[in-house]
Amino acid sequence: MNKAELIEAMASDAGISKADAKRALDAFISTTSGALKKGDRVALVGFGSFSISNRSARTGRNPQTGKEIQIAAKNVVKFKAGAELSGSVN
Repeated sequence: MNKAELIEAMASDAGISKADAKRALDAFISTTSGALKKGDRVALVGFGSFSISNRSARTGRNPQTGKEIQIAAKNVVKFKAGAELSGSVN
């Protein structure tokens, strides 16, 4: 499911226009991104939680040449599915 299909499904399930569903989805993405940038955790009970984890710098290897390269440290987004979501897909 891509973003357009998600917007269409949200609009039909909630009984709202596609424009309203798009604004709601964009607001959710923007708010979640902002919270994660500040280092906060976003938890949606029954669905799951988004958090930031720090991946430390490490040495990797270029698969074409075999030469060692340095990979910089960075923050990565993690998602942990909630019990309800996990149960509904199994």
